[in-house]
This record gives sequence, structure tokens and C-alpha cells, in this order.
Amino acid sequence: MSIPDFIEWNDKLSVGIQEIDEQHKRLVELANRLNVALLSKTGDDEASEVLDVLDKLIEYTRTHFVVEESLMRILGYPDYEEHKQHHEALVLKVLAFRKRLQEDHRIGRVELMEFMRDWLVNHIMKEDILYSEHFIAHGAQRKWLKPSWFKRFWQ
Repeated sequence: MSIPDFIEWNDKLSVGIQEIDEQHKRLVELANRLNVALLSKTGDDEASEVLDVLDKLIEYTRTHFVVEESLMRILGYPDYEEHKQHHEALVLKVLAFRKRLQEDHRIGRVELMEFMRDWLVNHIMKEDILYSEHFIAHGAQRKWLKPSWFKRFWQ
């Protein structure tokens, strides 16, 4: 039996910029993989498998945040500093979960996944959506101009 997605991508999560949406979809996918790893844990394997997925999520999140923050600087987004602080706080919270898992070799699935859902859904719908129109008004494209190898970079 397959485990249903804990977080489901839908159009409400779209910021209207395909490149950013693809990155957000990847973050949702990694969060769902984390949930599967947490549900599939067995004994000593728990920490290592979950840590592996969590590390991938942290790495991808940092990459995504660099992209967003770079676009904010390039396109003159007025709330750049505040948004960057939100990013930094989110990374610190995820790193705290990681530290607990590494030290205790276990972690509460519900607590971690509720945090992940709150972070992804609320951050995208309440904070990321705010830069969308600014980006588009300053030259960001809603859709990729043509499919390319670049799309595969985000997957």
C-alpha cells in the first residue's frame, strides 16, 4: 500500500512564475519523501534514512532560497531583507530538527511534518506570493520561453 502525499501541490501554491513553481514542487516532493521515510522507519535505520532525506531537503531549500534572494536583489524587491530573514529563520528551524534527530536518533513525525506543511504552504501562499507581481512587473517570465536542460536542474 502506498503512502498518500502529506502535502499536495495545487494551483493555490503557484506564484505564477514557472521556474519558482517548479522549485516549490520539488520542495513539496522532498517533504513528502521525508514523511514516507518517517513512516517507514525501522529501528536503527530510522535516523540514517530520515537524515538522508532531510539533508537533501535542506540542501535543496538553500539552493532555492539563493535563487529567490538573487532575483529579489536583481529585480529590486523592496522587502528583500525581511524575506531573507524569514528564509534564515526557516533554515535554522529545520537545522534544529536535524540536530535533534542526529542526537536522539528519533524525532516526532507529526511535529516535523506539521512544521514542514506550515512552512511550505504558509510561506508560499503568504510570503512568496508577495514578490510574484513585482518580479513579473520587472521582467520575470511567467513561463519558460522554451523547454531546455535548465528545467531538469530543479528536479
